[in-house]
Amino acid sequence: MWLADRWRDYEVLDCSGGEKLERWGSYVLVRPDPQVIWNSPKTHGGWKNPNGIYHRSDKGGGSWEIRDLPQEWSISYDTAQPARPLTFRLKPFQFKHTGLFPEQAANWDWFMPLIQAETKRRKNTDPVRVLNLFAYTGGATAAAGMAGAVTTHVDASKGMVGWAKENYAASGLERVPARFLVDDCAKFVQREIRRGKTYDAVILDPPSYGRGPGGEVWKLEDCIYDLLKLIREVVSDRPLFFLLNSYTTGLQPLVLRDLVSLTLAAGHGGRIEADELALPVTGDPAGGSSDARLILPCGASARWSAH
Repeated sequence: MWLADRWRDYEVLDCSGGEKLERWGSYVLVRPDPQVIWNSPKTHGGWKNPNGIYHRSDKGGGSWEIRDLPQEWSISYDTAQPARPLTFRLKPFQFKHTGLFPEQAANWDWFMPLIQAETKRRKNTDPVRVLNLFAYTGGATAAAGMAGAVTTHVDASKGMVGWAKENYAASGLERVPARFLVDDCAKFVQREIRRGKTYDAVILDPPSYGRGPGGEVWKLEDCIYDLLKLIREVVSDRPLFFLLNSYTTGLQPLVLRDLVSLTLAAGHGGRIEADELALPVTGDPAGGSSDARLILPCGASARWSAH
């Protein structure tokens, strides 16, 4: 299990009855979480007067109940390899999101030292080139840029790409080169193959289901293997790392490991591992010792590195 437990501006305060109580900076939110299938007593005081609550609808989707929450606010993350904090702008998005998945900090702390070490080995003459696909609001893009990489950020949503640019600037990375592109990920990779472009590292955070800018249907179980085989054609001769994330219910970490092993990592040696991502619950709803405190599962990742 990879635990994102270094946050100062974020924490899961409690969870019960299909919901989690979270602190995002100065604001407390209640959001649904399908993993929370227990109904423990909601003893934490934050349940009584949160700043915002996302209510699910019986017909699908849902809506925010805003009580005392600004339209936008920011939080920061102090990375394990300090330079300056990563800063992320937040707001209550549709479908319960805020614009950030805090559990991914565990992955940022993994790949940032790899980029920094490789940049030092190259004596800053040849930047590490990172391809971030399904890149959303750019948490991984900012982390890679902070470590010194030149990142190509690709997502099908124009709004999310714009938000990612703002997060990149908020983290003080304006002088670190990066490309932000609105595109279908598979079509972009196909064009990069024709152009002869290569990347030293690839980060993928594909949705379970979605549509591209032209209405292209994406279903992870049907599309991910072929996409990974395609991406292999834009991987450099001596790649540094690969990261594959999934929030698809029922897709085990070992499945992600096998996908990466069969495609991106094939023939490169190196080290591959896979596990769940998780967040600690900082309250004590279990009423026990620290070993008995709750840990909230938040998807899975497979990681490959050359060293």
